[in-house]
Amino acid sequence: MKAFCAIFAGLLGFQASAAELVDGIEAVVHDAVISRQEVEARTMEAYPVLVSQYRKQPEILKQKLEESQRENREQLVERQLILHEFKTAGYNLPESVLDELVAERIQKGFGDRMTLIKTLQSKGLTKEKFRQQIRDNFILEVLRQKNINQEFIISPHKIETYYLAHKDEFKVEDEVKLRMIVLNQSSDTASPSPKKLVQEIGSRLKDGATFEEMEKIYSQETARNQGGRWYEKNQLTMGLADIAFSLEAGKYSGVLSRSAGDDYWICHYDDNGQRVLARHYGVDPDSKKEIFVEEKKFAPGVEAPELPAPREYFILQAEDRRATHFKALGEVRDQIEKNLDLEEKDRLQKQWVARLRKKTFVRYF
Repeated sequence: MKAFCAIFAGLLGFQASAAELVDGIEAVVHDAVISRQEVEARTMEAYPVLVSQYRKQPEILKQKLEESQRENREQLVERQLILHEFKTAGYNLPESVLDELVAERIQKGFGDRMTLIKTLQSKGLTKEKFRQQIRDNFILEVLRQKNINQEFIISPHKIETYYLAHKDEFKVEDEVKLRMIVLNQSSDTASPSPKKLVQEIGSRLKDGATFEEMEKIYSQETARNQGGRWYEKNQLTMGLADIAFSLEAGKYSGVLSRSAGDDYWICHYDDNGQRVLARHYGVDPDSKKEIFVEEKKFAPGVEAPELPAPREYFILQAEDRRATHFKALGEVRDQIEKNLDLEEKDRLQKQWVARLRKKTFVRYF
């Protein structure tokens, strides 16, 4: 294989690095080699995500990895086609401009040259290679701007047609507008008991205090000052969704607790702070989806069995409810315009790359 790569490199009149010869050649664009190492390096970036999604489906995982490799190879081929176009079209990037780009990149990304050098060393890059990457990226951006990034006039008719053809994308399932009073369990034994405090809050709510007031004063939830938020059922954990979507608009729950982790218990308490119900949720090992596991009910005055310690105590309020509906065209017009703009740019990109392929030598291995 090494001998074949060396002979092939000589016939085409270019010098391939030793690493490229060892790792093999995926493609050649004019006189530029795309090595298997480059393709695999890009593919490895997506590897952890794909493995987490398809760990239990090895055949699908293999298929997805192969698809990722093909896509990355094509992206590298397109990159070289554009760089070759820059060379042959008579364009020029002055060294003074490149010096400014490099200095700007160092300032924004690294702060100083010493940090830059250490970072490059950790990645196995030289300053020359770093400079070349900045040059290539600038060329790619400029030529794409010139050939693709144009302003398009998108007619109202086209927007409406898209809306009707993709209406299911704008469907919103049943929603609940939630407020939350959340108190976290502290490891500091001197801290007030969150369970007792949330019970006191519950008593104050019954005495007429507003949920909004109690939330702003006591809640440790990060969005406490932003008002209620709309949620579809799939935007909440199953345990929260079961409670939130059981509440009528304007009503709030009793005192609740949740243990830590993906395998957790949600407990319901009575006015005396006794557990009356516990619901167990976990993750299905095959589908990786959240599931309801079991439910335990406790009789008043009977000591409940030990369960995982609560991570937090909370009270929910369903401020409002909305039934399943479709977003109005006015709500999604900007999103549709962006989608149509991206579609048009993608079409122009493919046409441009196709033209470059016709006048440039490309060979796959």
